[in-house]
Amino acid sequence: FLETAAYFCMKPKMGEKEVSPHSFFSIWHEFSSDFKDFWKKENKLILQERVKEAEEVCRQKKGKSLYNIRPKHDSGIVSKLFPSL
Repeated sequence: FLETAAYFCMKPKMGEKEVSPHSFFSIWHEFSSDFKDFWKKENKLILQERVKEAEEVCRQKKGKSLYNIRPKHDSGIVSKLFPSL
């Protein structure tokens, strides 16, 4: 524990000889909870961006027709028997 506290450059509070686990882990808990909150927010933003990109790709693909519609030709029997229709 003391090596870990020294690695993070923790110094004992006024009136204490060594860094206490309570003081170290109270700071560590605040850091980890803040980090978790920021992580969740960032992931939510990334997810929203990816959903927007996917929707845009979907709109572009729907804009393009996968098949072509050709106009109807008047070459059938009805058009030969009844040309006025």
